[in-house]
Amino acid sequence: MRRTLKLFIICLLAFAATAPAKAQKIAFVDMAYILKNLPQYETANEQLALVTKRWQKEIDAAQKEAEVLASNYRNEQIFLSQDLKTKREEEILAKEQEVLELKRKYFGPEGELFKKRESLIKPIQDEIYNAIQEIAQDKRYEVVKDKSADPTMIFMSTKLDISDQVLQKLGAK
Repeated sequence: MRRTLKLFIICLLAFAATAPAKAQKIAFVDMAYILKNLPQYETANEQLALVTKRWQKEIDAAQKEAEVLASNYRNEQIFLSQDLKTKREEEILAKEQEVLELKRKYFGPEGELFKKRESLIKPIQDEIYNAIQEIAQDKRYEVVKDKSADPTMIFMSTKLDISDQVLQKLGAK
């Protein structure tokens, strides 16, 4: 009985060792390259830069107002009554709070820049993802990796890079 069990295990191991391993079909994309070659991505980035610049100017102007209020207060402080000092200090604090609120409103984690980026960039990312998915299904790739996001990749055959196919599917090349 033990001998039969040993023979069975040896046969099973021999079969497992000789059974052909199923290789995964893998492809790679370079998202940085794809995005760089999409005109709509460049347009979206330009729009983001414009609104960012406009919002930053608004914040800078409010910051400048706060600085002027503080500077005037320091210069006039010795001539002011206690009530006026308190009033001016409150004005300065309110202006500084306004600056902080503007920064949070525009550039905070759930701010306007995040929402604007989401509305401009996400549709482009979705298009790219759909194109990659279609190519992967057509060519029966089981895995598609982004080589620009993989710092550990040392070498990749150019035959595995489908970035140009993705751009072609998107109508960009």
